[in-house]
Amino acid sequence: MESSAQRLRCFIVDDSVEFLDAGRELLERGGITVVGVASTSTAALRGVAALGPDVTLVDIELGEENGIELAERLHRHGGTVPPPVILTSARAEQDVAEMIAASHAVGFLPKSALSSGAIRELLLAAEDQRDPLSEPRER
Repeated sequence: MESSAQRLRCFIVDDSVEFLDAGRELLERGGITVVGVASTSTAALRGVAALGPDVTLVDIELGEENGIELAERLHRHGGTVPPPVILTSARAEQDVAEMIAASHAVGFLPKSALSSGAIRELLLAAEDQRDPLSEPRER
């Protein structure tokens, strides 16, 4: 088990209070610290800026708002090395594949597949893509 100093810190953005609660519980049981949650883009931008998570999980459909646009805003305002964003949705990946590919998100997780392991795998894969000379990691 990771020590609290090494635990991955996540911020979750979703317009469903039920998903925010369930996602927080699931991830924290899996060793990820959920440092904050938000239901709107404005609250998410404020929270991510204030809390500096290691990764932000963003629902593609935020009620009347657009999670893809929020992911882009988080990328633009994230400094020289913006923290990674993982997009999520209840919709199937093939239904949103073009939007995901056009975004700065490091990946996509269907809500039904959400787990701390899946988040870690996406982050490792994204890190390997950023550093093509790195040695393959043992997983």
